Amino acid sequence: MSEPTFATQVSRWYERNARDLPWRKPGIGAWAILVSEVMLQQTPVVRVVPAWEAWLARWPDPRALAEDTPAEAIRMWGRLGYPRRAVRLRECAVAVVERHGGVVPDRLDHLLALPGVGTYTARAVAAFAYGQRHPVVDTNVRRVVCRAIAGEPDAGPTTRPADLVATEELLPIEPAAAALASAAFMELGAVVCTARAPRCAICPVESSCAWRASGQAAPTGPTRRPQRYAGTDRQVRGLLLAVLRESTGPVPHQRLDQVWHDDVQRARALAGLVTD
Repeated sequence: MSEPTFATQVSRWYERNARDLPWRKPGIGAWAILVSEVMLQQTPVVRVVPAWEAWLARWPDPRALAEDTPAEAIRMWGRLGYPRRAVRLRECAVAVVERHGGVVPDRLDHLLALPGVGTYTARAVAAFAYGQRHPVVDTNVRRVVCRAIAGEPDAGPTTRPADLVATEELLPIEPAAAALASAAFMELGAVVCTARAPRCAICPVESSCAWRASGQAAPTGPTRRPQRYAGTDRQVRGLLLAVLRESTGPVPHQRLDQVWHDDVQRARALAGLVTD
């Protein structure tokens, strides 16, 4: 009997150890999965779960969101950060209604053509919602493949075409098995093969990991410079947005003037919010 493949080993581990996340439950539709993927961009899972549940309770399908205003989308986005994502998600809902009759498309090219849907998100929806065979490559997946297969301690800060190729080569041919493997690779990178403190002792592919065999240590510094937040326009935008979100009517300019001491920066941040 042949040895199980890399994908098979990781998939078996995933089936026993996957976190119980609401967008992974059977019967969850493509719209719910699309919303989760957009929300999870640069936002921890623990913050996304309640926001995702509230969002879908209010807008259970693209048509419901498309019929509401961008302002309400921003208000419901709450404190997830990067509120432009809320605006783009509503634009995506409008496009789904206008182009696809309110049904999130299952073709990769149609998904890629939606506003705010990029290489990763399109493939994630195609795989996790429709069970298709696509390389779904985020930071966690790149790290797993780079370490276990290429023997390098870190994959670098950005996704390259070569990362898609390397990941696709590991996927089973059968689409459903490939979609399962894509979710498994991601989970392994998120909870076991982490950037700074990998839990190699419980990794399902520890014995065959090229990086472990090489004896190289995990990187000690960040692969990309962390984004500064304190004192930036992002922080000011967040403070302004918090006031606007909590109000049920027009907000006097004097109230906004109180949230930040720098008049020029405050005006610039407010102008950015208005533009968004």
